[in-house]
Parts: sequence; structure tokens; C-alpha cells
Amino acid sequence: MRSVPSTLSAGVRCERDGPLLRVVGYFCGFVIGPRDIGLSGADLDRLIVRQRDYFAERGEPVEWKTRGHDTPADLTDRLRAAGFSPGETQTVLIGRAADTATEPVLPDGVALRRVAEDADIRRIATMESTVWGMDWRQLHGFLTGQIAAAPGNIAVLAAEADGQVVSAAWLVMSPGSGFAGLRGGTTLPAWRGRGIYRALVAARAQLAVARGVEYLHVDASQDSASALQRLGFRAATTTTPHVWTPPGL
Repeated sequence: MRSVPSTLSAGVRCERDGPLLRVVGYFCGFVIGPRDIGLSGADLDRLIVRQRDYFAERGEPVEWKTRGHDTPADLTDRLRAAGFSPGETQTVLIGRAADTATEPVLPDGVALRRVAEDADIRRIATMESTVWGMDWRQLHGFLTGQIAAAPGNIAVLAAEADGQVVSAAWLVMSPGSGFAGLRGGTTLPAWRGRGIYRALVAARAQLAVARGVEYLHVDASQDSASALQRLGFRAATTTTPHVWTPPGL
């Protein structure tokens, strides 16, 4: 699955540039390409530079996610030559939703709740920023924008204990595709290893099955990949974000 957005928040748009799709209007830009870019050499270099320069004019960073099976084979080398920095490589996993749609099992004192109100989304974004050192406003704006644009296509779940969000994750629908994406899954360090991540997977799988979704897909870190493979997910490929950031940001 390429992460072509099925729903766009207000103020966000998609633009075509040859074989690429640019997503513009979030806190940073995104470039989505097909499996085979269809260009090589100097033609590919010009396409890459054009994306970089487009977002340079906007004063925004841009992320171009590549897959392990993308062609041409030197795409990532050419991205780096144009100033894009590779991030952590993740494993793309696919699993049958029905196989993981079990009843969530949570540790004592933890409750799972589907949320959509601004205050709850802000609490989730704050928790994520605590773990990852990110600007909470970026995730808050993204999630609230998705919920406002198409509330039926995203389900945000919060795991709470003593009034605190200790973990959160969301399910993103792709209507008509048979797939839904597992996103998020961050847990506060003190609450890891207690089965909360697995419970969030099960709860989202239940929601997916209720919507007639057959498959779940996720770009997983090494730790998450191990947990998901124990649940029956299979590795399909890898993915690596390549990010260019304007000087001074």
C-alpha cells in the first residue's frame, strides 16, 4: 500500500508532478511516488530537485518515503545527493484484520476509549511529544484535521490510567481498497511491556472488521515489527523516510 491519502484535511491539497504526488498544506510536505518512477539519470535528478525547491520556496520541510523495492535502484542515492537525509528504516507489515480482531486485554487500571474531542486529541499529542520530543501542535493539527474532514475514516483510541493518556493509536480507513492502516501506537516508557500495544491492535482490528476491511498494514519500527509478527503479520517490504529541511529550521 502506498500512503496516498483517501481524506484531506481542510487546506490540504494534492498536486501531480509527473509520476509523483505532492501533498501540500500540512506542517511539512509529502512526496509519494509509484513503485517505478520511470525516470533515471539527469531526468530523475531534475525531478528530485524540483520537489526540494518547491518546498524550499514555501519554507517547509518535505518527506519522500521510499520502499525497499522501488526503482530505479539508485533512487535513494540520488535523494541523498540532493540533500535529503534518510531516517529510520521500517518494515511494512500486512495482516488479516480478522486474525487479530480479538477482545482487547488491558492491564488493571487501564481503560481504552475512542476519542474525537479536541481536548482528548490535545492530550494524545502532548503524550506523543513527551516521548518523541516533537511539537505537539503538528500531530494535534493532523488528527483534528482528519477527524473534521472525514470522521468515519479515522478512529483514534486512547489508553488511560488515573486520568492520564498512557498510550494512543489510530486506524486510518482507505475506503474501497480492502485495507486500513495502523498508525501511532506510542506508549509511555513506564507502561510498556504490559500488553497495551497488543490491546490497541486488537481494538483497531475489531473496528476494521466491522467496516468490512480485510487487511491491515503498518510501517513498523523494529520493536513493533516483532510484536506484530507474533500476531501473524507478514513483512512485505521496507520503507525509509528521506527528509529535506530548509536551512535554519
